[in-house]
Amino acid sequence: MLICTVWLAGGESFAGESDMFVAQLSAKHTELLDQLLHNRFERALYLESAESQNDLTSEIYAVVEYPFAIVNTALNNPAHWCDVLILHINVKSCHASSSEAGTVLAIHLGRKAYQPLVDAFRLEFDYRAAITTQDYFALELNAKDGPLSTHDYRIRIEATPIDAGHTFLHFSYAYAFGTTGRLAMQSYLLTIGRDKVGFTITGKLPNGQPTYIQGVRGAVERNTMRYYLAIDAYLAALSTPHEGRLDARLLHWYNATEQYARQLHEVGRGDYLVMKRKEYRRQQEAQ
Repeated sequence: MLICTVWLAGGESFAGESDMFVAQLSAKHTELLDQLLHNRFERALYLESAESQNDLTSEIYAVVEYPFAIVNTALNNPAHWCDVLILHINVKSCHASSSEAGTVLAIHLGRKAYQPLVDAFRLEFDYRAAITTQDYFALELNAKDGPLSTHDYRIRIEATPIDAGHTFLHFSYAYAFGTTGRLAMQSYLLTIGRDKVGFTITGKLPNGQPTYIQGVRGAVERNTMRYYLAIDAYLAALSTPHEGRLDARLLHWYNATEQYARQLHEVGRGDYLVMKRKEYRRQQEAQ
């Protein structure tokens, strides 16, 4: 239900459309209130995913314990997004650049270990801020081509205040794929990724433990959660003095992913911290 796809130019139309978007997002918060308060995530979070013949989408709705003004300043700014994205274990670097054509975030996706950027896949996201008002913002990142013949990547986010100290945030992650991409993903899921699962519960084992969705929907759910936890870690570290902010982000992200180790555990804490410090240093030197 992402609603930030309309580009507006101000005036009465802008204000009217913004009010409509706030109302829609607030209604979604009301609709999901019970799921946000009572769920297995141990945080105010709701996740859903969908798969069509050529497209995968996963969305997270969450309440974050920060005033809207802080969330807006932190996330509605392309200069901050590289510090968010680099927390994801597969993001090897991020570089922001601006021109008359707009702002581009060039990221490199790679393995779960430090590697030369020449061995990683470069993905270029066009950054677009759709709407910004005192009580709502929406933005999106779009990339045409991705790894394994995937394409049309879409990262979208919108937010509105709930009260003075809480913000309701909607994050969406999606991409498309053709026959080549589907075959490549199926090969991965039958080999290295055969034991990996997502978050949607599909049934129960005889001992009562849940079974989780697998396949491509499981994969998109894992990535959506990793990106959302990167956003949350960035926000959480804003209260840390600047010199300790990187380590605060890294520790917050890693510890949060370990809450969902069945889905998200990949490397030990020490290996993650060493790798990310090196990648961040390389990223800063490139900027």
